Amino acid sequence: MIEHELESELSEEIELKKPKMYKVMLLNDDYTSMEFVVSTLMGIFHKSEEDAYAIMLRIHNNGSGLCGVYTYEIAETKVAHVSNSAKKSKFPLRAVMEEE
Repeated sequence: MIEHELESELSEEIELKKPKMYKVMLLNDDYTSMEFVVSTLMGIFHKSEEDAYAIMLRIHNNGSGLCGVYTYEIAETKVAHVSNSAKKSKFPLRAVMEEE
């Protein structure tokens, strides 16, 4: 019985907080092909071809485009995947993350 009361008291004191979320954005440049950007959006961010094309146009026209909102670790991993993929393909495409 004492254990149950202790667990009850502890569970009341623990307050769960939602993790901070981070936006991952792709930045426009003058060299990365539109096809590579669409391919990146589909492969790394799991966008449909239609959504990837729309985001690519937003990046092209506005200088950047939102790819998704993730926890810190996932956002950091997505940014690294973009960087590695772009380097392999010899494109200067950059992804950045910012707190939401």
